Amino acid sequence: MIKVIGIGSGQAQNLTIEAIEAIKTAEVIVGYRTYIEWIQPLIDQNNKAQKIITTGMTGEVKRCQVALEASRKGENVVVISSGDSGIYGMAGLIYELSDSEDEIRVIPGVTSSSIAAATLGAPLMHDFVSISLSDLMTPYDLIMKRVRLAAEGDFVICLYNPRSKGRPHHLEDALKIIKDIQGDALVVGRVSDAGREEEEVAYSTLKEFGVQDVNMRTMVIIGNQNTHMHHGKMVTPRGYRL
Repeated sequence: MIKVIGIGSGQAQNLTIEAIEAIKTAEVIVGYRTYIEWIQPLIDQNNKAQKIITTGMTGEVKRCQVALEASRKGENVVVISSGDSGIYGMAGLIYELSDSEDEIRVIPGVTSSSIAAATLGAPLMHDFVSISLSDLMTPYDLIMKRVRLAAEGDFVICLYNPRSKGRPHHLEDALKIIKDIQGDALVVGRVSDAGREEEEVAYSTLKEFGVQDVNMRTMVIIGNQNTHMHHGKMVTPRGYRL
């Protein structure tokens, strides 16, 4: 059996009870080195012999192959993924590499957009989209097309992987597309290291928004035409009659 779990922000309060139980009962835990470090306190508290297998960045295929091999030997395996394993996580790759006899369970987690939205207020109360600005596996032109269509549809937009040293201009390009369609008065929330002790939160409009404090650990949520600030929090009305 393989259980693919998301660990939210890596903090205990952002792990589901089911994910915590899966970690405690696992015989083999497989994950990206940083994610394993985040849950190390849980592993240490478990007081049982567990085999821990880690790889660095870009080792996703290898991790999944190792996990499947261990599961086929009859071991109880947990694959650690960021956020929710089924949202920009490892669940899809496990299924792609699996055979029909592999027993897989995807355990839902708390994705970055949910954690960031809860910190900002209630910006996701109406229709929204999630778009990753990383072009490692998605062509740049397709990413920007999705940004444009989301802006044309007046969706609240959650931007994952918004900016890195290798692609410093993707966020600026996306924001320009949204401004050209929606104007520059939209409310924007920025949360870096969401759910962790070092969390940073900022609000602005598109006109005022600066990209200098944005990195790969930042979630950017851009409101729609109805999103506004209410008592210091970002709120998108659902449409209830008040």
